Amino acid sequence: MTAYDHKIQNLGFQGFVNTVFDRVATRYDLMNDLMSGGVHRIWKDAAINWLAPSKSSASLLIDVAGGTGDITKRFLKAAGRGSRSIITDINHSMMDEGRDKHPEFAGHVEFVQANAESLPYRDNTSDFYTISFGIRNVDNKQNALNEAFRVLKPGGRFLCLEFSRVQVPLFDKVYEVYSDNVVPPLGRVVAGDAEPYRYLVDSIRAFPDQKKFAGMIEKAGFSRVQYRNLSGGIAAIHSGLKL
Repeated sequence: MTAYDHKIQNLGFQGFVNTVFDRVATRYDLMNDLMSGGVHRIWKDAAINWLAPSKSSASLLIDVAGGTGDITKRFLKAAGRGSRSIITDINHSMMDEGRDKHPEFAGHVEFVQANAESLPYRDNTSDFYTISFGIRNVDNKQNALNEAFRVLKPGGRFLCLEFSRVQVPLFDKVYEVYSDNVVPPLGRVVAGDAEPYRYLVDSIRAFPDQKKFAGMIEKAGFSRVQYRNLSGGIAAIHSGLKL
């Protein structure tokens, strides 16, 4: 049994994830920039470009695992006047970072601490649901997808941006070496702790590949499920509609 297994056994999976993000919250955005060379920003831009909210009408986004506000910021810029977002995150420290980072959210964004598997919203509530680099950290991912379907209005759009499976031969081996030998030491230097970034690497490897995850989205009830690979499959965007 690994050190992770012991901690998960003692704290439960979600409790363990909470401790991980409590430890990295203040350095989360900086580490994203360093680990990806800033490419995560391009991925997030691509996600909102594909979401394509209308500028001609106000809409509501439920931004799950929205933490520090990167997706919500892009959504509000792209969406119509009067559009709103509810940032929902299980980790209070991450939402504190979002509030501090984006004082301009006041009046447009609500922060709600909640588990993605049991959202405190009525059926058919939102026009859009996004989850960016968060569903890996949910214990029962199918339950979270089912909740996404429930809270969206008919015609609503689901979008998930997540690390995925590299599709380019040889590049996958390079990426594996980088993940094992660069990411945890970088976390130790920048965030003062390597363990959360070892968990990051392990959680990416354990996550379903593009096709399997698309099947899970369909199982939740979504139609027209599609995905787009980013940077050779290091990350992928999955989309679905509630019809």
